Amino acid sequence: MEPAAYAARWAITICDKSQATNAHLATKEHEMLTDMYRSRNASHPTIIDRVDPVIWSDHGHCPMITAEDEKFYEKNGFLFLKNVFSDGEIAKLRREAGLVENSDPTDEEVISEPGSDEVRSVFRVHDKSDVFSKLISDDRLVAIAEHFLDDDVYIHQSRVNFKPAFKGKEFFWHSDFETWHTEDGMPRMRALSMSITLTDNSAHNGPLMLIPGSHKKFISCVGETPDQNYKNSLKIQEIGTPDQKNLSEMVDENGIVAPVGPAGSVLIFECNTLHGSGNNITPYPRSNLFFVYNAMSNRLVAPFGGTKPRPNFLATRKDIVPVRSGRQKIQAAE
Repeated sequence: MEPAAYAARWAITICDKSQATNAHLATKEHEMLTDMYRSRNASHPTIIDRVDPVIWSDHGHCPMITAEDEKFYEKNGFLFLKNVFSDGEIAKLRREAGLVENSDPTDEEVISEPGSDEVRSVFRVHDKSDVFSKLISDDRLVAIAEHFLDDDVYIHQSRVNFKPAFKGKEFFWHSDFETWHTEDGMPRMRALSMSITLTDNSAHNGPLMLIPGSHKKFISCVGETPDQNYKNSLKIQEIGTPDQKNLSEMVDENGIVAPVGPAGSVLIFECNTLHGSGNNITPYPRSNLFFVYNAMSNRLVAPFGGTKPRPNFLATRKDIVPVRSGRQKIQAAE
């Protein structure tokens, strides 16, 4: 199905939790969908002010975090919580990560480092492991996601990122939302990532770096998206990355933060927060487990860049199920 026809089969919904227990059952359909964050369609980059809330909920706060945590997340676009998982839990998760790391290297869901056979990322891990499948509904994660997004949530993407000792390569600066919007069709900034540190993340072994406050501005990127761009971008991202001028200005204004801490910590970051990581040239490998939670009301439509949708292992659009058990299954139109 062509992207335009695909878009016509979708209804974009806004949830009103005050009208129904299950928010996605009480929705208001919009006949037209306006692209609020256009990218890759101009000859020069532009800055677009964010029009979406950062924390969508306006009632109370999540018992899993403090009111100060919420204020920090809203201001900075990320939150780092140390020692969320015990040593025993992390040992179990690390064993599971080792199993998925040894998946068939010819599987397109297994991504190798550029110029190497070392595994860089394995995607759709919540479908590959019963342990990871159960973890996505853990209250320590999903309760925060549901509160920040003020909706039932589903897994847009899951993966384990590996930074092998001595050989782990960089991930260049980017906004996840820029790709998810342009190449996947995520309508609004109503998603977030949760990264569970499976190993200690130090200042030396290629930790994730973020630009505080960058989530408040959307950098519209230049460059046409090639067909099947994901096959290259998962190794080395060149399309959909911010220009050096705007990136430098954001860093000059807000600085760079690299949250470091022991295995078992959780980094929560907003879908538009600019982030990246450097090489790991130390003897210490770094592995992180990622779950991307998207609001049920923010389900994918046709990619806003006009390209063919990326595979389901990168962007869930089929058989969407809220992570809380017993909630209604939502089927994508074929």
